[in-house]
Amino acid sequence: MPTAATSQDHFPPATVAVVVTLCAIFGANPVAIKISLAGLGPLTTAAARFAIAAIIIFFWAMATRRPLRVPRKHWMPIAAVGGILTAQISLFYVGMTRAPASHGAILSNLLPFFVLIAGHYVLKTERVTVRKLAGMVMAFTGVAVMLVDKSGLQPGVRTGDYIILAALALWAGRIIATKIILADCEPFHLVLYPFVFAAPLFGIGGVLFDPQMIIRLDVPVLLGLAYQSVVVACVGFIAWNTLLKKFGAASLHAFIFIMPIAGVCFSAVLLGEAITPHLLTALVLVVAGLLVIHYRPLRLRQAS
Repeated sequence: MPTAATSQDHFPPATVAVVVTLCAIFGANPVAIKISLAGLGPLTTAAARFAIAAIIIFFWAMATRRPLRVPRKHWMPIAAVGGILTAQISLFYVGMTRAPASHGAILSNLLPFFVLIAGHYVLKTERVTVRKLAGMVMAFTGVAVMLVDKSGLQPGVRTGDYIILAALALWAGRIIATKIILADCEPFHLVLYPFVFAAPLFGIGGVLFDPQMIIRLDVPVLLGLAYQSVVVACVGFIAWNTLLKKFGAASLHAFIFIMPIAGVCFSAVLLGEAITPHLLTALVLVVAGLLVIHYRPLRLRQAS
């Protein structure tokens, strides 16, 4: 068995294919959200997504004999993380009702930069080096280019973009809070129990705030919901965390530049969204920024 250091530098070709596929799957999630929002209210969509995901992860944990018990001291922190998750996802889904899926795909990939900034100032575990600063400047410049684009956009798109940015700030805060107060939890506990906490709140929010909870339930809407809840939140979570344990975060993060590319491409193919010069420039700069802060030389090895 390779050592941790070796496993991070040598990927079997089959593993590379799996990681690339997972990144493409995650990158397409804003497209699935946009499709489901055509038939369901934003908070109703979130309620259904997280309820389905929580049920599937629970049965997966039972089937694989994962420990479900959580120490009592963790329940309040888990509730706090669930509250942040509720606010974060509510903002993101409301923003996605206004913004194109391609914008959501690009903006979502600013998350590593938000986490880097928070890690530097809050956790004191991240150091903003010249290289990382250059990557951040590239990515945020790309987003600025996208935000000034006014060609052919529907009214309210800019508002949607800003709402998504606010959601990303909360998302980064949730990641930092999780690292501080729940560092000794099982990884799947950090997904399952906040989902269990948040799903009813989304349901109540859907009743109170969605203009219409159910607009239509057709095959595309149901497939979009299934993609978010089953493919991304369940299968993607299990596969990604399995790879994290074996290869480490640094190695996997070298591939996340694929996510915005996949998101923009799927937005164009499945939703017919235009790839404008501003959007393309933003994509190139965000991808370049991700590569600058995460890229590391990778050597393939034969799978044993």
